[in-house]
Amino acid sequence: MDEDGKYQAVELSQEHSDIASRVCPFANGEYNEDVLGREIFGSVSGIRHDDVLGFYLKTYIGHAVSGGFRDKGSSGGLVNWMASKLLATDKVDAVIHVKESSDGNVMYSYQVSRSVQEIQSGAKSKYYPIELSEVLDYVKNHDERFVVIGIPCFIKALRLLEKEDESIRNRIKYHIGLVCGHLKSSFFALAEAWESGIDPEHVKNVDFRYKLPDRPANDYAIKATGISNGKPIEVVKPTRELSTTNWGYGYFKYNACEYCDDVLAETADVTCGDAWLPGYQSDGKGTNVVVVRNSDILDLLEEFSGETQLEEVPSELVVQSQSSGVRHRREGLSYRLHLKDEAGEWRPTKRVSATDNIPRNRKKVYEGRIQLMNESFTAFHGAQESGEGMSFFVRHMDPIVKAYKKADNPLWRRIARKVKRILSGKR
Repeated sequence: MDEDGKYQAVELSQEHSDIASRVCPFANGEYNEDVLGREIFGSVSGIRHDDVLGFYLKTYIGHAVSGGFRDKGSSGGLVNWMASKLLATDKVDAVIHVKESSDGNVMYSYQVSRSVQEIQSGAKSKYYPIELSEVLDYVKNHDERFVVIGIPCFIKALRLLEKEDESIRNRIKYHIGLVCGHLKSSFFALAEAWESGIDPEHVKNVDFRYKLPDRPANDYAIKATGISNGKPIEVVKPTRELSTTNWGYGYFKYNACEYCDDVLAETADVTCGDAWLPGYQSDGKGTNVVVVRNSDILDLLEEFSGETQLEEVPSELVVQSQSSGVRHRREGLSYRLHLKDEAGEWRPTKRVSATDNIPRNRKKVYEGRIQLMNESFTAFHGAQESGEGMSFFVRHMDPIVKAYKKADNPLWRRIARKVKRILSGKR
């Protein structure tokens, strides 16, 4: 982990560099998500393809209704419900997922669970840096069947590793993907807790998706625990009251995330995410979008349909639920690739082409997001070194946020909204 709270790959020896590049989800330009998806799912009966979803059999919106999975999860609870069902039906022996760590140096890490209770202890999204190497050592030393839960680049990395390592390929039977906006540095959790009243050195844990009663799904809180004035403290703070939690700002984002074009974990057997759609996000209990690519998962959903409430929906609706992320990873990516090429710097080979042929205000938006990402690390270090805490961070970021908001909400759009309000009789 580097000084900015992000795990970074380190070359152990020159002899491993070629295979490491083949397995890295960004360095390997030969096997993009379309190529891998075709290898994995191309021969599945009834399979279809979408430029955003990748290959898919069916798409759904819904939630778990049994076992308390929805209440314990970030949204609809279907990720842990499916993992538990794979375990209960003897399709796997164990689940590899992220849980609270016993290591005092990190809050969360990949671990192995063998019961429903253990699986549920890892419920909810963890906006925190994680890595797979330790748990994969466990897989190599245990001849068992596993299901892995992960974000898109982690699932892709596993698929690439499975092409190189037979033992990993034979033992990881299923891959459950999570829709991903971007991966956060550990600074994100520390900053949220710090702004809630717990100093970074005294933070124990942050629940990033604490559901608020009678509030919409997108109006949630964090729950931070730690020590304050020598006593245990627990703070619940709505994310709307924190300066760091606007996902569009991209604070504490891994730079690699700016060069990813896979929002919906296209190489996973099934993908789940939040249903950010009218009519669904008003339900504070949470609702999932689901993309099924593996017929075993489809059979599981059909066999235990009484334990879920699922509505089959057009694939376009699932894409719409992630429209902001898709635009950033396609149009925005094409411009970021152009900026790299213009600067003569290395960048990954992606499925979108580099271009600056996008509207001027959108260029400013994407440039602003790069600045917000980079300056958030500078501001956090400054908050620590100055002794001023998060007030320094907010003051440092404020002019950058204002410039970004101006780009993201240009004058013509503000005028159009005002005219619309006037015409509708509102002031």
